[in-house]
Amino acid sequence: MNKRITVIKGDGIGPEIIDEAIKVLDAVADKYHHHFTYNYIDAGGCAIDKFGTSLPDASLAACLDCDSVLLGAVGGPKWDQVDPAIRPEKALLKIRKEMGLFSNLRPAKVFDVLAAASPLKPEIVAQGIDLLIVRELIGGVYFGKRETKEINNELKATDIMSYSEHEIERVGRVAFETARKRRHHVTSVDKANVLDTSRLWRKVMHRLAEEYPDVTYTDMLVDNTAMQLVKNPSQFDVVVTENMFGDILSDEASMITGSIGLIPSSSLGVGSRGMYEPIHGSAPDIAGMNIANPIGTILSAAMMLKYSFEMEAESQAIEDAVNAVLNEGYRTADIYTEGKIKLTCSAMGDKIVSKL
Repeated sequence: MNKRITVIKGDGIGPEIIDEAIKVLDAVADKYHHHFTYNYIDAGGCAIDKFGTSLPDASLAACLDCDSVLLGAVGGPKWDQVDPAIRPEKALLKIRKEMGLFSNLRPAKVFDVLAAASPLKPEIVAQGIDLLIVRELIGGVYFGKRETKEINNELKATDIMSYSEHEIERVGRVAFETARKRRHHVTSVDKANVLDTSRLWRKVMHRLAEEYPDVTYTDMLVDNTAMQLVKNPSQFDVVVTENMFGDILSDEASMITGSIGLIPSSSLGVGSRGMYEPIHGSAPDIAGMNIANPIGTILSAAMMLKYSFEMEAESQAIEDAVNAVLNEGYRTADIYTEGKIKLTCSAMGDKIVSKL
């Protein structure tokens, strides 16, 4: 199988972790007789430095003309004071919008050998943490009309949150279909006791639930969800919610695993093309030191094989290789504990390749 992958190394540790993911993808291609063609483009802070914008037209075109996008990380304090219209994060928002990537899938799973790293009580972790947050990605308050103006001698800021039925239905359907491949349980998160958008969200979700009688469905308010994630995360299978709630809850879910460097994510739309990236940031404080954890990026590549390329066996092989390396006690600096074997970023990539 031949696949064209647009690669955004980005900023900070982005180039380092992407190099290791490419190393793993090349090993998969050799083993399973595929061919991956990589088109490297600039986006984020590095693009601002080179071109004066975080997303040059040519970079966007490359994202629209490929089978999927693999991303490292963008941004950093260096670009905090640039024009808000061209901030590094704007590049990601535009790519998601132009590619029509309306759903973000972010797993939160505790690896058995790293259970002690979770900040939760051992008895809570022992019940199991293995959930998937499906976040609506290109609607809501992040994409609504916004303005700041002076009224009666003071500034007033307004951000509009809006959703239409079709936007809710399409991400809801992703959640239900995904639940069918997991443990058949969907929790829909909203703020229906306050917000009109949430009341519409709940109405559409209830209608969808009738189409999936084999999937258990639960409504939950967002504030209660935030509490339940730390009180009893084992109750969750697939959690679906709107853009801002999903942004916050997915970060919370990732932290309860205790290993943010190991968590991948995918952004998908209609069809198979998507964008895949680890959930962590660019970590400019350790950039260039070869100590970053590449596993989240490597597992993002595994998600790309599974969700965009229908390479189930290849994806599972990467996951199995990661598990084998962790089970043998190999760690990068961020997850290292006494008695384990500390590896550099590149050495971790090599070790995972050796297990394929």
